[in-house]
Amino acid sequence: MDGFGISEGHEMKSKTIRRWSVVHTWSSLICTVFLLMLALTGLPLIFHHEIDHLLGDAAELKVMPADTPHLNLQQLVQAAEKHRPGDVVQYFGFEDDEPDAVIAIMAPTAGTEPNSSHTFMLDARTGQALEMPSANGGLMMVMLRLHVDLFAGLPGKLLLAAMGILFVVAIISGTVLYLPFMRRLKFATVRQDKSTRLRWLDLHNLIGVVTLTWALVVGVTGVISACADLLIAAWRNDSLSAMIAPYRDAPPLTQRAPATRLLDIANKVAPDMQPDFIAFPGTRFSSEHHYAVFMKGSTHLTSHLLTPVLIDASTLQVTAVAERPWYMDAMGMSQPLHFGDYGGLPMKILWATLDVLTIIVLGSGVYLWVVRRRAAKPLLEKAESMA
Repeated sequence: MDGFGISEGHEMKSKTIRRWSVVHTWSSLICTVFLLMLALTGLPLIFHHEIDHLLGDAAELKVMPADTPHLNLQQLVQAAEKHRPGDVVQYFGFEDDEPDAVIAIMAPTAGTEPNSSHTFMLDARTGQALEMPSANGGLMMVMLRLHVDLFAGLPGKLLLAAMGILFVVAIISGTVLYLPFMRRLKFATVRQDKSTRLRWLDLHNLIGVVTLTWALVVGVTGVISACADLLIAAWRNDSLSAMIAPYRDAPPLTQRAPATRLLDIANKVAPDMQPDFIAFPGTRFSSEHHYAVFMKGSTHLTSHLLTPVLIDASTLQVTAVAERPWYMDAMGMSQPLHFGDYGGLPMKILWATLDVLTIIVLGSGVYLWVVRRRAAKPLLEKAESMA
């Protein structure tokens, strides 16, 4: 009976391993092509600032005395409208590494979808408009669109989110399969005296374990980022809708107050924070009746957590300072973490190294599957001929 029990337990264990093997094989195969594309396009995106400077696509401000005063926001709005007559300002953004500049995003209408908007830089001291080619086209934009939505908008993002979920499943199932394998061999063992397939299997397992935590982080943050449109829509329908409820039956805004004092107003209600961007009335981050100034924390971590200050566009009265829902915090934290944008150049180099190792894991996984199929084919043909 004891022998039977041991045999039965061993058989159940083997069945469990076979099930995990099937899960790992097919979850990996289904998502591999997409993941290879994401890994290859993600590599230059990690260094997009550096590549922009190398290609000459980065806007360069004039050298001026450090104490040169800035124009006020309304003057910058007018400068932007002069640069692109017929368009309206959707957003003003502020970069920590360019304190004398404002990023302007304009489009034919306030509600124009982001991929159809035009981005450029304004010198905050002179109002001079400086084009940013990489923000509107060129190699880096192609890489970004492929990485984010496959040039397919929301359906492309959701497809990539599904591939990201399969990637996470493949990582978990691969870990489960590797645990009994580790008991038979010392960690980091690569059997050089064995066949090419077994050497690649050892390397595949080793690199997979080394990159395990990073791959999970990038996989999960990638899924969250891919769902950004759905999260923003949920925020608009939930938090933003509640904040602008008193304006639901208000007549359309015919004239809005100048944007001159928006930052001063926002700083008064959020004194320990810094401005990240301003959403002008009618955009998806504001309402038809509000400016929305998004303030960020002053530390490296909290700089990715945004708090919107809603300001009545006709009276410039603050109508709401919103608490962030958890899913917007998750989105804010995931996007820079996904690209290694937290720790400067050393973090980017680490992210790039791990990205390359992941490409090797994906490629070796396909190779092992192909070799295994080829090895199994003669056995299958022999069994069929005997039958």
